[in-house]
Amino acid sequence: MSKRFTPKVVSANHLLEGDAVWLTDDDRWTRDMAEAELIEDEAVAQLRLLFAKGQPAVVVGAELVDAAAGPDGPVPTHFREAFRTHG
Repeated sequence: MSKRFTPKVVSANHLLEGDAVWLTDDDRWTRDMAEAELIEDEAVAQLRLLFAKGQPAVVVGAELVDAAAGPDGPVPTHFREAFRTHG
């Protein structure tokens, strides 16, 4: 039995500054996780991750991370991402 897909955001580190960044639904990188695209479909998540990994001159370490819908946009569900949202 496969594991149920949980909502994700695409996270990475900005290549030049090293800051944590998240991918928005209009293909921008933002330092504010609340602006990130919350992805609820596994196939879409994989496509968005491929898009992110195709930008090695902009970001490094692109990955899918768990997130949840918050009142103002996606919020972290794990300590690591919560820590990264604060720099």
